[in-house]
Amino acid sequence: MKVTQKDIKFIAYGALASFGTYFCMYAFRKPFTVATYENLAFAGIDFKIILIIAQVIGYMLSKFIGIKLISELKPKQRLPYLMVMILLAELSLLLFAFVSSPINILFMFMNGLSLGMVWGVVFSYLEGRKFTEILGVILCSSFILSSGVVKSAGLLVMQHLGVSEFWMPAITGAFFLVPFAVCAYLLDKMPPPTEEDKILREERLPMTAQDRKKVLAQFFFPLAILVFFYVCLTAMRDFRDNFSREIWDAVGYEGNASVYTLSELPVAFIVLLSIGLFAFFKDNLKAFVSYHYLLIFGSALVGVSTFLFQTHTIDPVFWMVLTGLGLYISYVPFNCIFFDRMIAAFHIKGNAGYLIYIADAFGYLGSMAVLLYKNFGQGSLSSLQFFVHGTYFIAVIGIAVSILSLFYFKNKNKHQNSASNDKNITYEPIV
Repeated sequence: MKVTQKDIKFIAYGALASFGTYFCMYAFRKPFTVATYENLAFAGIDFKIILIIAQVIGYMLSKFIGIKLISELKPKQRLPYLMVMILLAELSLLLFAFVSSPINILFMFMNGLSLGMVWGVVFSYLEGRKFTEILGVILCSSFILSSGVVKSAGLLVMQHLGVSEFWMPAITGAFFLVPFAVCAYLLDKMPPPTEEDKILREERLPMTAQDRKKVLAQFFFPLAILVFFYVCLTAMRDFRDNFSREIWDAVGYEGNASVYTLSELPVAFIVLLSIGLFAFFKDNLKAFVSYHYLLIFGSALVGVSTFLFQTHTIDPVFWMVLTGLGLYISYVPFNCIFFDRMIAAFHIKGNAGYLIYIADAFGYLGSMAVLLYKNFGQGSLSSLQFFVHGTYFIAVIGIAVSILSLFYFKNKNKHQNSASNDKNITYEPIV
């Protein structure tokens, strides 16, 4: 694919605006997880766990609502949606600080409900373009990197400003309000997809209820198994994210604020580089199939790295980097480019936001289920032990699902080619 100077400027602009917008969003979502809320409980349950569950429930409900709203989203609605959602999220954090516990748990739920659709709105600016891979993976690297950065920021706010664990989330978020608004405004000024984009990647259109039903009926089996894998991925990624402090403390890095950011930097860089290269696959079918091989590799890496850690072949930092890489290299494609290529490869009328939000809605339902199971079904297990067991589960499920999905889509493409040949139309087969 030939890349012009104009293309480079467009990529740089789009990457900066989208990365900045979503990076800033994380400052309203994740800083509270670096607090321990020690010696606090509600109904006999650790207070931090209650807060995480409350936010995840809100985030999950927002994803289910987003299946309809994001799939029907019109361009003129994007910026107002972003600004209203982030202001509601900050208001929720302020009320979380003002209102005494346990009533303030409700406002952590509202925070999650406010933020769950930000991803879909931001990605709607990027999908259906010849450089969606590059823009999408840079956007995805924002949540890999930002989670560690905003946790470090939250910890520094408590250490240097002397604020309580309850005020820390709102104060951390306040620092990011103006940057978020600036980045969102820049994002809204991105030019729409060109005619070349529409030819290469299919025009992306708002979907009706009938459109959504048709897509679901046509691809039910692969979507069902892929969403199940994504549920498992989301659950383990979120567990690693929400309980990173407990895991790091357990492996000997207690009180180290920098490790949250430094351990994620190589993950973000490698994911960015490896998936970004897929932008140079002009053939949508070949790119889509290749993503399946990437899922197999990521799943295997998660399991192998844990085995090496348990046998003391690698140290804890290298283990956390490798498990993060394996999880994110599998998780990131589902958030944008996997479904973007699927739409282009099989000429689906609609947009990637619909499929992404189906996966995300059930993904966060799974995340909540894992939280509940860990704390009420396997409470005797430490966060470290639970994460170790989960990585092996991800490895087995991920490899099996990816192989099944790969065979399904190869077979579907073969049938489409046969039908096309009957009409004297030829397509390049998947290799």
